[in-house]
Amino acid sequence: MSQLEERAEPLAAQPPAVVEREVETVLPTRHGAFRMLGFRDVTGTEHVALVMGLTEPDPLDAPLVRVHSECLTGDAFGSWRCDCGEQLDAALAAVAAEGEGAVVYVRGHEGRGIGLLEKLRAYALQDLGADTVDANLALGHSADARSYDQSAAILHDLGVHRIRLLSSNPAKEEALSALGVDVVERVSLIVPAHPENEAYLATKRERMRHDRPRADDAWDALLGGAVPAVTPDDPAHELVERYGPLVALGSHAVVAQLGQSLDGFIASRTGDAEFVTGEEDREHLHRLRALVDAVVVGVGTVTADDCRLTVRAVPGHHPVRVVLDPRARTPLASHVLTDGAAPTLWLVGPGAVVPDDLPGHVHVVRLDDDGPAAPARVLELLRERGLGRVLVEGGGRVVSAFLDAGVLDRLFLTTAPVLIGDGVPGVRFTGSDLLADAVRTRTRRFLLGEDVCTELDLRALRSARAETAP
Repeated sequence: MSQLEERAEPLAAQPPAVVEREVETVLPTRHGAFRMLGFRDVTGTEHVALVMGLTEPDPLDAPLVRVHSECLTGDAFGSWRCDCGEQLDAALAAVAAEGEGAVVYVRGHEGRGIGLLEKLRAYALQDLGADTVDANLALGHSADARSYDQSAAILHDLGVHRIRLLSSNPAKEEALSALGVDVVERVSLIVPAHPENEAYLATKRERMRHDRPRADDAWDALLGGAVPAVTPDDPAHELVERYGPLVALGSHAVVAQLGQSLDGFIASRTGDAEFVTGEEDREHLHRLRALVDAVVVGVGTVTADDCRLTVRAVPGHHPVRVVLDPRARTPLASHVLTDGAAPTLWLVGPGAVVPDDLPGHVHVVRLDDDGPAAPARVLELLRERGLGRVLVEGGGRVVSAFLDAGVLDRLFLTTAPVLIGDGVPGVRFTGSDLLADAVRTRTRRFLLGEDVCTELDLRALRSARAETAP
């Protein structure tokens, strides 16, 4: 058997012609323009397919396809009792990102095939404590009454016989495969959870075999600004528990990270900082970089470490690199000025002299004066450029300045089990005369190998102080 024959063999079982294509038009959306095709099945039910590309599908290709069940409450009203509306939006975005694929919107699937009013009755039972499966059964329905004949027939009409199915439901893959659709891959579609649908999502996973978030899926969701729902036994639980609150801060957040010895030094007295903390803390740092728009360091850190400030230990995008350097002392051979891996904003004073032939990725931004850059002004300059999520990474003076200015939302302070005795200090700021006035706020701690990372919630501290202010 040839490779072509072997790959085409699943197409032998073709679905019956249970739909007719009746109309085609164009639907512009925020994800791009889709061809919108209208179908009617043998029962008279109308369905649509939103298609991008696929004008002459290659029979050996496997485009991304979402078969989406109608859900008025989720798709139209934005209900958080389910995840349907957000799945539909995510599916359109995924197809648009690939530039080719289809979302088949199946009517008559409301409430897993029981109809709108029966779904509302099931909701009423769920309000009394039943889960989504038991509610359907109590009303005399099966747990899932959907059929996919019309979906397979629509894909056949489109000339699409091999697909990558965008779904977390293995039963959907099995049903389409039985109807002659060659599902070469199932791509999980997991969207953020809300308190209102956590029980619903748990029921789908525990009683209907839906996918649980994997660590990679969860990280992808966090990178996209969503906090996925996970249970304590999920592999992704620790990842979401650690970084979910940071993502939940929103599009404007300022965090800082510093690694230091037990006695409070980030480097020896010679400036040697390789390495105070261990590999796990460096991975943590790279995750923080991946979750922000910009990473800020002082010129001293660049001079001492020649840091790259990119994301290498984990998947993720490189943030914009921001160097605070009022007197333009950054070495011209440093990575931030030469490697082009990410844009670099070089913040220099009004009188600082910089070369005219800087690489294209380096953008000079003039500060208001030649003194130390005021943290609030730095953040203002970044937000003017759409950089709202900021990581202040080093060194100790810069982190301390942002802490002292009261602009940090979170501080991640990792301590390594080592005593340096003398060296470059870590966190130092204007203190208080009384311990009662020292910085105390809500904290979390987690182990990073032999190191201990303490996360201080400084946004909560500011809110508490604002509430008690006269």
